[in-house]
Amino acid sequence: MIRSYRASDLEAIYDICARTGAAGQDARGLYSSDRLLGDIWAVPYVEHEPEHAHVVDDGSGRVVGYILGTADTPAFVKWYRATWLPATADRLVDGDPRDETMLDLHREPERMLMPELTAYPAHLHIDLLPETQGQGLGRRLMTAFLDGLRAAGVPRVHLGMAPENHGAYAFYKRLGFHDIATQDTGALFLGRDV
Repeated sequence: MIRSYRASDLEAIYDICARTGAAGQDARGLYSSDRLLGDIWAVPYVEHEPEHAHVVDDGSGRVVGYILGTADTPAFVKWYRATWLPATADRLVDGDPRDETMLDLHREPERMLMPELTAYPAHLHIDLLPETQGQGLGRRLMTAFLDGLRAAGVPRVHLGMAPENHGAYAFYKRLGFHDIATQDTGALFLGRDV
């Protein structure tokens, strides 16, 4: 079932982010901590805008997927810089060369502010454990998220993704997302009306 995020889901958010963080594949063990990806790509969203976070509950209370994001990317970037960076300063530190790229992204939240994305003020992240994919849950998560943006008066949304994640790309295209050309050569960006 699709339901709103609860604070008790936090550990599941970390786990799912790690288990899907390598272009949709398992990223556990790739970094000094399996929580690193969650601290950058998932948890700030549920901390800042839990009203835009939804999860898939397998019926037993176990969370097996999520969608989360922000209705206002510029405001989120300001919050990330002012609040999230200081809040994570003691745990997201240099020391392991495997973490360098992710820590660089973490410390530069302004990277999310691309001129090509200005017309798409909201952005999202969606992840489902592999055993739950292909069951229509991603589509239902997206519907819940877009409904929330629509209710908040947000006109358009974007997302960034790893170019090698062909399954995700096909999924987004089926949901009406279109490519957005940007200067970023490390990611693909897609957007749509809400």
